Amino acid sequence: RAARATRTIVIAGVPAGLLQDEVMADILTIHFQMSRNNGGDVEEVTYPTRNKGVAYITFEDQGVVERVLKKDQHLLQDKRLARRYPLTVTRYRHDNVSSSPVQLIML
Repeated sequence: RAARATRTIVIAGVPAGLLQDEVMADILTIHFQMSRNNGGDVEEVTYPTRNKGVAYITFEDQGVVERVLKKDQHLLQDKRLARRYPLTVTRYRHDNVSSSPVQLIML
């Protein structure tokens, strides 16, 4: 469980209500798998969550988390979105969040 937390990031600023949740989860997966975004293999995307505009991304490799966090700015863009959306990317810390991503997806 601790190992999973070290491979997870929190994404804020996800545009809510524009697209179906599954479509937005796919767009997030694609964004965070791209090498130009310092990404890598995504294990799981948790979206939507209890917090509007927030998603959790869990990578297969913890090293990807470090690379993604080093990127200055993440702009979410996709042909299905009218414009680019700046995302705030932070390290997942269990003490900051009331529930784990696994619990959030079941609510």
